[in-house]
Parts: sequence; structure tokens; C-alpha cells
Amino acid sequence: MPANLSLEALKSAVASGDIDTVIVCICDMQGRLQGKRFHAQHFLESAVEETHCCNYLLATDMEMVTVPGYEASSWSRGYGDYIMKPDLATLRLIPWADGTALVMADLYDHHTHELVPHAPRTILKKQVERARAMGFEPMMATELEFFLFEESFAELFDTGYPTPTPMARYNVDYSIMGSTRDEPIMRAIRNSLYGAGIPIECSKGEADAGQEEVNAKYSDAIDTADMHSLIKLGTKQIAQDYGASVTFMAKYDDKRAGSSSHIHQSLWQGGANIFYDADAAYGMSDTMRHYLAGQLAYTRDIAVFLAPYINSYKRFCVGMFAPTKAVWSLDNRTAGYRICGESTNSVRVECRIGGADLNPYLACAALLAAGLEGIERKLDPGTPISGDLYQNDTAPQVPRSLLEAAEALNGSEFLRKAFGDDVVSHYHRAARWEIEEAMRVVTDWERTRGFERA
Repeated sequence: MPANLSLEALKSAVASGDIDTVIVCICDMQGRLQGKRFHAQHFLESAVEETHCCNYLLATDMEMVTVPGYEASSWSRGYGDYIMKPDLATLRLIPWADGTALVMADLYDHHTHELVPHAPRTILKKQVERARAMGFEPMMATELEFFLFEESFAELFDTGYPTPTPMARYNVDYSIMGSTRDEPIMRAIRNSLYGAGIPIECSKGEADAGQEEVNAKYSDAIDTADMHSLIKLGTKQIAQDYGASVTFMAKYDDKRAGSSSHIHQSLWQGGANIFYDADAAYGMSDTMRHYLAGQLAYTRDIAVFLAPYINSYKRFCVGMFAPTKAVWSLDNRTAGYRICGESTNSVRVECRIGGADLNPYLACAALLAAGLEGIERKLDPGTPISGDLYQNDTAPQVPRSLLEAAEALNGSEFLRKAFGDDVVSHYHRAARWEIEEAMRVVTDWERTRGFERA
């Protein structure tokens, strides 16, 4: 779905005083939107063509630390500028911020004027171009889970993040009554996102106290990633406006379920889903089977893009609906890959491995690259696996740690061919830094366990 504001409509809204601020933003390595707020008139006079940002935005960690070891951005290179070029097809109203519009931007090298290769949106765009060159239009949708808490972000930050209070007190999965306390905020989220041109289908209570899920309509891959980023931004800001907070951590509490971001995928031609073949088993065309097989074959290679942090791997535990096995099944939520819409023209692949902490551009690009590789190599996914896959000891295992996934990424010839050596090395460095930081920090668990007894 295209965004809901044309440049001409923006000019009219600025002239009438309805819009006075335009946010120009890019997606960073962590999947966050970073950028500038422009006075709307200056945006129309200048920034509509381009603006600039420091290139460290693609070389920092979650704390905005200038991480050493990146080839593209460093102190020795002087941390120069990137060009932020607004993609006017993404221009939209932002109902949760008064008088505000927002536009996504692509990043260009200030000197070569070429797209920055390791920018998340660039990585996805290149895989979409690859798919289109093969005659396919990638269509995707992401589901986002998160926890909603009574305390504000500021309150939790200032008190060192003690155990927060879930808005709902018990498991409210699908419960209309149980999710009623959340509804004032969830209604505002649904309506505000819809007003921003994001076709929200529904929200629901999820599988633990205070957990929610919001779903947006299927769209092309780039639009899906753009919407995903805006859903996270809007959800956080709207919760903040209500004095509440949310978290998209993959696992915020070892006693609670994790939060996922399932990614639904299919390839289309001429407005039709070419994954569907009415005469084939389960309605799965050969193209779909090859695409699925590619993802099965390269799950380890792409795991960093589905689970990018130390915390991400704590979600993969038995009995909490996060898959631990890289296998496929028919409508089975214990599998890493589930076939949805079996034997219908909406048949598609659902990857259930990713957590809510993933970067949507990187995750969608990695899954698409693996699927296209499967098509090019005509890989076979084999037969579907059934039953409780948590107990299947012979099934391929999803990586158990970020270290394991990072080394799989670094050694991946497939991804080096698909993304380029520099891109793989850049994100391998990001993963290694996350590991280094985690290794130097003494945790509450260590202190409690060993303070007296060690």
C-alpha cells in the first residue's frame, strides 16, 4: 500500500498550517528510525531533494557507541556524511504527532553518490531488484508482538528497569475481556497507524500477561519493512503519550513468553500468487518448494538477521511457541517454517524464527536472498515434518547463540555472493561487538548466584 500523502497534498497542508513539521528518517542497523525534524517550509524548499547525516548512524550499537572495527565508518575516516534522499512514495501523515508528516530516506555515499551498500533499506532493495529480474514480485507481511506495561519509559529507566507491571495481569491470548484494560492504548495504536497509511488488520492479546500482537496487511517487501519500522515507532510513542511503555525485546523475562516477528512471504507474477498450484500437493508450486528449500538450507547463514542480539536466543526455548528447529510443516506452530493457506491461492511461507527485535529490512532481505537461491539451485525441501518438533532430536537446530550465528554468517559463501563481502563483514562486526559487550558486563544473575556462594 503506498503512503497516504502526495507532495502536492503536503504543500497544501503546509500552506494551510495543518502541517508544520516533516520528519526525514532512515533505518539504522538496529531497525530504529533515525533522522531529523524539519520545519515543513524548509523541507519543501530544500530537504525534499536531500539532506545529510553522520555516517556513524550505520556503525553504532544500541547505546549509540561509536564501535571500533568497521571499515566503512571510523575515527580514522573522520565520520563523514551520508546523503539522505527522501523517497517521496513513503510520504505520510503521522496522526500521533500533531502537525507532522514523515518520509523515509535512502542513504547515498556523499562522494560517489551511490547507495550505501550496508544500509538496511539498500540491502532489501537489491534483493527485490534481484527478484524482479527473475520475474517475481516479493510480497510479505510481518506480525509484531510486544509487551505493554503500566510504568512509563522514563520511570523504568530512572529506576534501573525493575520488573515492570504488565497492563494485563494474566495470559490474555485471544481474550476480549482480558485485553480490555489494554484497549484504550491498543485502539489508539490501531487507529493512528491506519491514519498513517498503514493498513492495520487487527490486534489481539498474546500468549502471556500484557503481551499484544498487531498485524498489518500483506504488501510488497519494501513497503512491508517500512510499515514494520513505523509500527514500532508509533506503538512506542503512543504508549508513551499514555504514560505507559512497551518492549519489543525478544525475551524480557525468563518466566514469560518471548515476542516474535513472524514473516509471511510469497512471490507474485502479474498480480497472482505463483506459490499456488492447484494441482500440486498442498497447493505448493515448484517455485514455492524451491523457495522454501532455500530458506531451510540457509537458516544458519541468515540467523543473525532473524535474531541479532544475545537476548534474541533466550527466546528459543521449549514449549513457548518459539521454534527451535529449522524444518517445515503444515500449520504446525512448533516448526521454524509453517505453510499457511495450504491448498488455497493464499498459500505462503511463514518464517517463525525471528523475534520482535529484528531489523525488518535485513530479515526480509535475508529470507528473500535464501529463497531466491533455492529457486536458482532448484533445491528440494523434502517432505513436511509433523508432530511436536521440540522433541525431534534429529531435526536441524536453529543456532543456540549469537556467537554460533555470527560465525555462520561470516563463513557464508551464499550471503557473500548475495549481499557482498563488505556487507557481511559489516554485520559480522556488529554481532561480534554485541558479544564482546555482553561478555564484559556482570549481570544480576551472576551477582545473585555467586556473591556469597562462589
